[in-house]
Amino acid sequence: MARVRKVLIVGGGIGGLSLASGLRNRGIEVDLVEVKQEWTVYGVGIILQCNAIRAMAQLGLVDRILDAGFAYESMGHYTAEGVFQRMLPGERAAGPEYPANLGISRIALHQVLSATAAEKGTTIRLGLTIEHLEQDPDGVSVMFTDGTRGRYDLVVGADGLYSKVRSMVFGKELKPRFTGQAVFRHNFPRPPELDHLAVYYGHHHNSGLCPLSQELMYMFVTSSEPGNPRVPEEQLAELMRDRLKEFGGLIGQLRERITDPKQVVYKPMEVIFVPESWYRGRVVLIGDAAHAMTPHISQGAGMAVEDAVVLSELLAEDAPVEALLSRFMQRRYERCKFIVESAIQIGEWEMQGASHADRSGIVKKMLEVIAQPI
Repeated sequence: MARVRKVLIVGGGIGGLSLASGLRNRGIEVDLVEVKQEWTVYGVGIILQCNAIRAMAQLGLVDRILDAGFAYESMGHYTAEGVFQRMLPGERAAGPEYPANLGISRIALHQVLSATAAEKGTTIRLGLTIEHLEQDPDGVSVMFTDGTRGRYDLVVGADGLYSKVRSMVFGKELKPRFTGQAVFRHNFPRPPELDHLAVYYGHHHNSGLCPLSQELMYMFVTSSEPGNPRVPEEQLAELMRDRLKEFGGLIGQLRERITDPKQVVYKPMEVIFVPESWYRGRVVLIGDAAHAMTPHISQGAGMAVEDAVVLSELLAEDAPVEALLSRFMQRRYERCKFIVESAIQIGEWEMQGASHADRSGIVKKMLEVIAQPI
């Protein structure tokens, strides 16, 4: 029985690069195309929880990732005024030798993932994507936007929230939905006492601080933004300060240092969950292309890397592609669905002014779920 020998990955984000390394570990030939001419990511941070660290370990990436970030064990809960309430310990799901959580800058994470994928032998081409694809029982013929062509056993759409692969294969009616919220982010020097994720619960907003390195941390604040307004760049610093006005403590102290709008990253919260199988024939979606979520429980990257672990593991087997992708769905669908819906629920409760207890309860349940094996 012919096994999968050559895969095209469309999209060079966290999921696509992680999958490239996972497939190369198993001797599968990988081409990766990324539409960006300049392969850059925005310069704030990302949280990798215990399941993401475990998945990185399974892909052989964890040591380089840990060297580039800041490991921490716990999440602290604080009132909006900055009063400490409780510390929620994490779980070392990757094993006792690895931390429970990691904060890392998106730039540092991208550098590790892209360099590792290239070192493992991934053929990476920037500035293009797919123009057309045609499937038959034995494979997929692809024409790229530069006019070149390729032939693959499988095509993976890892091209994010506005996935072109999803639109081409699954139909244009599947579109992201704005949730009513947005998130502002800003980097700061890290004080020595900030050695954990600190989350501050306001009436209609959450804010927090996450360490990224010995020198750096980032602040975030979620906010209700009815109608998904266009936000002029020159107003970003002023608007972020405004969304933080109910917060005291360290958040309140830092708020007044937000003055340069170019240092503020603003992102509307948009979600999508492909409601049926994430594959059609020999084309499959992973990461945000299949299940983009809000950042309330810091699981967008974690779910994408888990997709990469499971898919690379399965594609190394000698079995029909249809059977392998069916098993991929059995292992991923309900888990991702729960995480996506939980994140959306927290955001809805925030906008409704629900209690901290309501929000922290679902976070605790989520932490129990992600620690379970994939």
